[in-house]
Amino acid sequence: MFLIRILYASEVSSSFQPGDVESILESARHNNSANNITGLLCFNNKYFLQCLEGSRSRVNDTYQRILKDPRHQRVIMLDYREIFKREFDQWSMGYVPQTHLTRNLNMRYSATPEFDPFEMSGESVYQLLASIRDNIPSV
Repeated sequence: MFLIRILYASEVSSSFQPGDVESILESARHNNSANNITGLLCFNNKYFLQCLEGSRSRVNDTYQRILKDPRHQRVIMLDYREIFKREFDQWSMGYVPQTHLTRNLNMRYSATPEFDPFEMSGESVYQLLASIRDNIPSV
């Protein structure tokens, strides 16, 4: 069975409500644990940036559910690749709130100090998430 990693970004839709991010995290952690999926979610009240790792079929199924979720719009896949090991294996779904997405960190991996994953390459997104993983233990 192949391991894969998907990186995607999306915008919150008009149907997104306060408290939805907590609901998304609770559901993701439960479903991901049951499906051996690991990953990390960044959220700043406007954009989602997420990494999903696991078996090809289970990650693809999860991504298809996200595409149909009315709380997301403008979903774009930034990177999809086979991997030989997981990089975010310590979390069924780690969470990085806006407060951890600092201007300095954003400037290191994108053209502006504002968090906007639509303006980042797949490799930049991966490096941003790896930097967060390595430097912010509270996710």
